[in-house]
Amino acid sequence: MANRKVYTDYFFDEPAFNTHDGGYVPLETPTTPQEKLRIPALLQPDQETPTDMTYTVTAQAGETQLLPGPKTKTWGYNTSILGKTIVFKDGKNIHVTLKNQLPEVTTFHWHGLNVSGPIVDGGCHAPIYPGESHQIDFKCDQVAATLWLHAHPCPETAEQVWRGLAAMVIVQDKTESQLPFPRNYGVDDIPLVLQDRRFHQNNQLDYMADYDPDGVQGPTPMINGTINPYFDVTTQRLRLRILDGANRREWRLHFSDNLKFTQIASDGGILPEPVDFTHLMLTCAERAEILVDFSQYQPGDEVTLYSDDVPLVHFRIHQFAKDDTKLPDHLVEIPDPPVTPNTKVHQVVMSGMDEQVEINGTKFDMQRIDDKQKIGNVEYWDISNTNDKSTGMIHPYHMHATQFRIVSRNGHAPYPNERGLKDTVGVNPGETVRLKVGFNKLGVFMNHCHILEHEDGGMMAQFEVYDPDHPKTYHLMDMDTLMTAFAKERGVKKEDLNIPGMHM
Repeated sequence: MANRKVYTDYFFDEPAFNTHDGGYVPLETPTTPQEKLRIPALLQPDQETPTDMTYTVTAQAGETQLLPGPKTKTWGYNTSILGKTIVFKDGKNIHVTLKNQLPEVTTFHWHGLNVSGPIVDGGCHAPIYPGESHQIDFKCDQVAATLWLHAHPCPETAEQVWRGLAAMVIVQDKTESQLPFPRNYGVDDIPLVLQDRRFHQNNQLDYMADYDPDGVQGPTPMINGTINPYFDVTTQRLRLRILDGANRREWRLHFSDNLKFTQIASDGGILPEPVDFTHLMLTCAERAEILVDFSQYQPGDEVTLYSDDVPLVHFRIHQFAKDDTKLPDHLVEIPDPPVTPNTKVHQVVMSGMDEQVEINGTKFDMQRIDDKQKIGNVEYWDISNTNDKSTGMIHPYHMHATQFRIVSRNGHAPYPNERGLKDTVGVNPGETVRLKVGFNKLGVFMNHCHILEHEDGGMMAQFEVYDPDHPKTYHLMDMDTLMTAFAKERGVKKEDLNIPGMHM
């Protein structure tokens, strides 16, 4: 096996790191006792056959013991906060009953999942009202990947995720199952949902008190819904499935001792080649699967995962068996079809900050189709960030219903870990990122900045994937209908609703 280059920097433009924001909320080291890292339970299928999997996913309110003292009121999927981890198997027919037991309307968005839209995808056109349920059906036809489920009701996405509506989704396939990766869930295959919160009186969340149109942040790191977590390491190698599940925060990750780790997968699946790092940055909604080898440590040692200089997870080393497993230099083949001849280059220009955020000079309109692409085509999309390089923000750009290839950044090669499939890409100020994009499911879908307050504030557009031989008409939800529902559920007049993004 060749010696791979070890990357030691974060790649993104340092002047645009969130640490330079005027409203930046620095993370603080928790002072509460260390707690065992919560590992979300696997959601058990209602039924599984050789061809089908059936699930029930329930959005529900609850209480979670996050800090000493009173429990925190939270929301989750099939649990009190975040969600049980859902497993889909490539090639199977999936049937999911979506139940809303919350006090207000929500949607269930399958971030990164290749499904039709707008209903199955679960964007803002697929509301499920309190006390109601809806079944979706689709075939899982994508490679193994770490995806996620989160609420996506316009313009209330940010607050519902802040309350806890985010869950891991794992797609399994035969190719991944043959690779020499750890995959004993909860033992050596561990999800890490990285979020941050501020706790107010009686340990409660207060989204409106913390509101910032450039993204809500809190000083307390919360990992898998755990404050100040530790994890007992009982195997030499760990596979960490890391999700930036924060509303705004980017995470600059490194271990104590600058311990080297290896990224094996990004948003859409396994990378073609493993990439070695000592430092890794994730922007909102990005995922990275990494392998960590603890062979140089002894029982009783502790290795800490940090973001900047704040500890996130303490890995307590226990006795483990020697593991001589070697990664191959090449992991998987990534399809790279040619661009369809004579097709346009799509332009997506993200501009502004605070309440002035826009895409292509306009705010999101639920009734407007901003772009179209023919099903089966492969086309270029150029994603630009017009923010100033010294005072602007990195905007994480997400497209529903596809996993794209990153072609270039300002005409140069993408970052070393961006050679696989992605659905979210951080775009630096003053930068244009070229994507190669294809779709094989019909529908109307969103594309937007994944700073949740930015998408709620209008930095979102929508596109249609169409078949010219079989045109379809879609019933698109309108903002007035959603606002009427929120007002009714909250017992106020529509004009008295206090939802920041509704005034976009």
